Amino acid sequence: MINSLEGRFFLAFIASLEEKSFSRAADRLGYVQSTVTTHIQQLEKICGQKLFHRYPRGIELTEAGKVFSKYAYQYVHLSQSLKESMDELDQPCGTVRIRTQESFFLTRMLPFVQEYTRNYPSVNLRIEQGAHQDILKGVLDYELDFGIVPQNPSRHDIIFYPIIEETIVFVASEDIAQKVSNEGVRILNDQLFISSGTSCLYHTSAIDVLKNAGIMVKDAIELPSLEMIKQYVSCGKGFALVPEIAVNNELKTGKLNILPFDSQISFTHGLIIHKNRECSFTAKKFQSELMCFLTDI
Repeated sequence: MINSLEGRFFLAFIASLEEKSFSRAADRLGYVQSTVTTHIQQLEKICGQKLFHRYPRGIELTEAGKVFSKYAYQYVHLSQSLKESMDELDQPCGTVRIRTQESFFLTRMLPFVQEYTRNYPSVNLRIEQGAHQDILKGVLDYELDFGIVPQNPSRHDIIFYPIIEETIVFVASEDIAQKVSNEGVRILNDQLFISSGTSCLYHTSAIDVLKNAGIMVKDAIELPSLEMIKQYVSCGKGFALVPEIAVNNELKTGKLNILPFDSQISFTHGLIIHKNRECSFTAKKFQSELMCFLTDI
């Protein structure tokens, strides 16, 4: 099989996977559509498996395609790493892909990214947002160089580098906080719980703490961003669990208030990498600078 495989086939496969369309993949690679289609057909012939389902609305991976995607990402990653290492051994260049929670990026990583991009203009940082499981999957599937998660996945195939402990708090508007102060946390049984979704580790932790306090969440909504959650809660529409650092300004101005719970919630965020991933010089340099920056906060 190895004698028949070519790098351009892998590039066509990944572009098709990410664009969910052969025509968009062709545009991205600067090909005509027939070239991408031919590359995919050749891959399928070499593998002896159908890699994509073709639908009028687009394409989707088959089960064989999902298996193949992990190896395709590894192939392209190794090729890029080799090129970077050969091009400039002492100057970072190329692409680093990382996925993190939105709240962590906004409160912890943004200053680092601004400084890093100024210092290393030849490096293309591709930063994506995702929940805990999305981040872990991206690392396991070799899509990402790194992930930042709020908790050690405790897996044999993942290396976890602890970075910083984050305190998480329940917040509400002044009116709701006053009611809790006067009548106790049980009044939250009648309030709307707002979160970024059940796939978020913060959400599941919040539910456990609330149950222990005798609060059963009857009504909850999911909002896609931290800023939306803060704005919604500040209007008196419910309560939420968020990183304390993310609401410092709102706490100072009284726009939001911390609700009193006996249990303090904290997570140890850390950088994760696949145990078998061969990091490029650029990726290693990025990891070193990021860890140094965040551990000094």
